[in-house]
Amino acid sequence: MISNATKRAILRCIHLILSIPILGYIYEPASEVQQYAGAVRFVFVPVMILSGYWMYSGVIFAIIGVALWLGAYQLSGYGAALVSQVVLFIARKTWLVIRARQSK
Repeated sequence: MISNATKRAILRCIHLILSIPILGYIYEPASEVQQYAGAVRFVFVPVMILSGYWMYSGVIFAIIGVALWLGAYQLSGYGAALVSQVVLFIARKTWLVIRARQSK
């Protein structure tokens, strides 16, 4: 069984390594970016979201976050995907508060 510290270290490395192509996508000239667009949108960003949310709140929240991001992006674009993540965090916080009150 992998310890929590080892799991966090692995997720942190994945998260940091996959941010490198995204930085290249942001700072490269627009003419050179088109070849990376699909990989950044549908591989690197979702895996970064997955690893970040996994470190933050666990694997179930991470899977929900990535599925919500990809679905909203496909259906309505970047703005809707961003709003979906804000709504997800609000829903998670609400759920945690309700759960804490019920346990008292």
